[in-house]
Amino acid sequence: MKVALVVGHSKAKPGAVNQSTGITEYAFNSALAKDIQQALASARNIETIIITRSTYAQLPRDINAINPTFIISLHCNAFNRKASGTETLYYKNSRKGEVIAKQLQKNIVDALGLNDRGVIARAESDRGGYLLHNTRAPACIAEPFFIDNDDDLRKAILNREALINAFAQTIKDIKQCGIY
Repeated sequence: MKVALVVGHSKAKPGAVNQSTGITEYAFNSALAKDIQQALASARNIETIIITRSTYAQLPRDINAINPTFIISLHCNAFNRKASGTETLYYKNSRKGEVIAKQLQKNIVDALGLNDRGVIARAESDRGGYLLHNTRAPACIAEPFFIDNDDDLRKAILNREALINAFAQTIKDIKQCGIY
């Protein structure tokens, strides 16, 4: 099984930022992807590939070129420095994407203990829909916490090992559930 861990955003466009700490979405998730990959290093028959992008338009093509079994895109939410919680997005017509998103959502909520904002189906025209629709493999977008909310970020940092394990366990669970 080959899993693509896609780091949301890029060095040049790092996504959302926490105003108090300066931590960006890209920086947080670049390190997280490496830690998830390391947590799965000894797992049998699981290969994780970290993908960072040059352009958003090319991202689905780059992912499709490695032919992953499924895709997890790592992001962080941001809104008004007060919104809080965990949500996971999937493409509205992808049954496998929905299964992955539900398992990931459950494991991340358990790990961080933040408000469960749910699993959300996306159309191609919705935020995140371009990636979810244009990759051949089922995909989900993880939004574990609001990076612009100091309390959410603090929980993510304090519970970092649990967050890493939530992603790693989800990948193991999907391998074992037999949908592939």
